[in-house]
Amino acid sequence: MNIFRLTGDLSHLAAIVILLLKIWKTRSCAGISGKSQLLFALVFTTRYLDLFTSFISLYNTSMKVIYLACSYATVYLIYLKFKATYDGNHDTFRVEFLVVPVGGLSFLVNHDFSPLEILWTFSIYLESVAILPQLFMVSKTGEAETITSHYLFALGVYRTLYLFNWIWRYHFEGFFDLIAIVAGLVQTVLYCDFFYLYITKVLKGKKLSLPA
Repeated sequence: MNIFRLTGDLSHLAAIVILLLKIWKTRSCAGISGKSQLLFALVFTTRYLDLFTSFISLYNTSMKVIYLACSYATVYLIYLKFKATYDGNHDTFRVEFLVVPVGGLSFLVNHDFSPLEILWTFSIYLESVAILPQLFMVSKTGEAETITSHYLFALGVYRTLYLFNWIWRYHFEGFFDLIAIVAGLVQTVLYCDFFYLYITKVLKGKKLSLPA
């Protein structure tokens, strides 16, 4: 069993559940970037287009359905259910600066020039930078609620564990996916400053703040 992939998936799922519970219990999406959540919904949509055409395992299919359902539920809560609490004035990152270059790159660098493969590659590239609007929002507001910090930390742990997953797969399965590895490295690097602040501040009971 690949323990790194399993714990990585569970960490990813934990991050999503933490965010959903935070919004539902507080009846507020304050401090949450709707743009990042829209990007994550786009990531899962373009990645799991094979949901009804390719069956790998019950676990694999179940996780795909859960990720899709949770991502759209989060978008619904932010933009419809609790729209009045959404802080759009601070969620101002220009997502087109992410989507357009990533779309172009997915056409140029992929494993196979076919629609599903290009969209899968697009999802991998986009996921690596989808958290930027959230980090930008935290930087702009100056701080993040503790529960939001836990969400970001769980996402960072997921990405870090997936790097070890690629090492495991290369060592035991001879499998090597350069696109996924490079994208994962980029995403993990984006979390480095956050990890440091989380450990030195949040775990000591202080509020997290990111430099502008």
